[in-house]
This record gives sequence, structure tokens and C-alpha cells, in this order.
Amino acid sequence: MASYPFSTIQPNTGVVAVPDPRLKRLGELLKPERLTPTTITFVDVAGLIAGASKGEGLGNQFLAQIRDVDLIVHVVRCFPDGQCPHPLGSLDPVRDVEVVETELFLADLEILERHRLKLERRLKAGDKKGEAAFQVLRKVEAGLDQGRWARDLGLSPEEFAQLQEVPLLTLKPYLFVANVSEEEFHGGPCLRVLKELGDKRRVPVVPLLGDLEAELNELTPEEQREFLASLGLSEPGIHRLIRESYQLLGLVTFYTIVGPEVRAWTVPAGTPAPKAAGRVHSDMERGFIRAEVMQFNDLDRFGSPARIREAGLLAVEGRDHLVRDGEILLFRFQS
Repeated sequence: MASYPFSTIQPNTGVVAVPDPRLKRLGELLKPERLTPTTITFVDVAGLIAGASKGEGLGNQFLAQIRDVDLIVHVVRCFPDGQCPHPLGSLDPVRDVEVVETELFLADLEILERHRLKLERRLKAGDKKGEAAFQVLRKVEAGLDQGRWARDLGLSPEEFAQLQEVPLLTLKPYLFVANVSEEEFHGGPCLRVLKELGDKRRVPVVPLLGDLEAELNELTPEEQREFLASLGLSEPGIHRLIRESYQLLGLVTFYTIVGPEVRAWTVPAGTPAPKAAGRVHSDMERGFIRAEVMQFNDLDRFGSPARIREAGLLAVEGRDHLVRDGEILLFRFQS
């Protein structure tokens, strides 16, 4: 947080524990020595300005940093503040969104052109293997020229596969964070305009009180609850942001109970059990034999793994088992 623009050069990385009532409940039931939440990593990259795709304001460097992420969180200013003047002279969230999106589009068009020219040379040389990829690149270029994100072009799985080597920003899931004042949070005009844009684009909008989130970090959990309650809020904005991020990325959480530790893990929905085991340790994936699976709701109801076994609710699954949200997994493997 700073009252002057262009203060970020290197990306700031924050690793945030994912709020998880189920993990807390597992701690109450199993009394482990350690409860370890899963985490999500946010990378705060400097703001893009007009001309970033051509290198303005170190734009190429910042765009390269964005290409490494799984999800783009576009923080949009939705608060007036005379002590923190807007770099463009006025508060206009739609204009600000369009400035940044234009640079993302231009950067992608430049990459698409380079790949297309390579494919054209191969095709002229008689290599017909690149014909399908060439057609997909042309289709995406045409969409971007019309102001449409590549992810919204209705590409088939086969077409997506043709783009694996093309690191497009506009293929990534995307959401807006509205950085609001208290007045805006309760229905101000800037937030309303951004929500209308989000509805039109089918992009989620998460309102977040930037000053409040910074203050909450200085408080104990009990003080946080009291502070939020005084503002009529049930949780910090970061919790809402994490939930939206998980949903857009298609992530699920599973749990392991190993010795003194109960731990949460994150994987994409539909991950095979051996791959999930590899998140815990690479040896588990290589030597995977089976997974013993409990459901959180069953453990919450019966109170212990032993009683779940007695009730015949412990499932034994093989390599083709796809991990679902809320499962508690014990991996059997050969070292």
C-alpha cells in the first residue's frame, strides 16, 4: 500500500493459508499436534500502463511475470482519495480495465504472430503437420482483434491442445478485485459500474477494502472477528477472493492424517489418486498401490477413523480413483 504510483518494480509474493472450517473440525476430532492448511500464492505484479506491450514502464518484464501464473486477478481502483491521485487524473474503473486488457490483447497478438509466421514457413516448406495449429492461431487472432478473450472463443479440447506451446494471457481464468472504500463497498457508483462490466463479461467481481485488509493483519483472530462484526462483515475479503480463485481454477481439497499431523492439500478436480499421492511425496506416486478413502462428512458424523471402518465406510480405491473435494486419503505405496 503506497500513496504514490509506480512504487513496485519486483513482484511481491504472498503465500496465504486457505481458510478451511473442515480442517479446523478435523483438529477438534483428532487432536493432532499439527494442523497444516493448504496455501495459495498471490504474486503482486506492478500495474500495467498504456504501451506496456511495447515495453513502456518495464511492461514486457511485467507481462512475462503474469504469464507464469494460473489465474489473473485484476485489482481495479474503486475509491476516491485526494492524497492518492489517480495516475490518469480521474476515477473510471471501466477505462482502467480497458487500458490493461488492451495491453494483454496486444501482447498475445504479438506472440500469436510470431508463432503463426513460424508455422507459415513450415507449411511452405511442405510440412503439413502444422496446418491444424495454424488454423487455430488464425481463429484466436481474429477473436482478439474483435476484443474477445481467447478463453471465451469456445475452443474445443483439440484446439486447446494446439495452443499448449503458446503462452497466452487471454487463455487464463480471470477475475476483478474492486479495491473499494467503505462508502463504495456498500453500493457506490464505481463498484456498481465494475459489477455491470463483470456481469457483461462473465467475470466475477470481489469487493475488497484494501485499508481494512491491511489493518486486519495486525489483529488477533478474536479482534478480527469483533472488527469485522462492527462493519457488518462476516469474513475478510481475502477469504472471498480465495473461494472465487478455487472455483475458477477448478480446485479441490483433500486431507491426510500422518502421525502427528493432519494436513490439507490442493489439486485440480479429477486428479487421479497416484497424482494426488505425488503432491504428498514423489515416492508415493512412483510406488502407489492403493488409496484408503474416508469422507469428511462420515468422519464428522462418526468421530474417528476406527468407527468409520466398523461402519464399513472406508473405501479402498485403485489407480483410477479420481480425488473429490473433502476426501481423507491414506496412500499405500511401495518404497
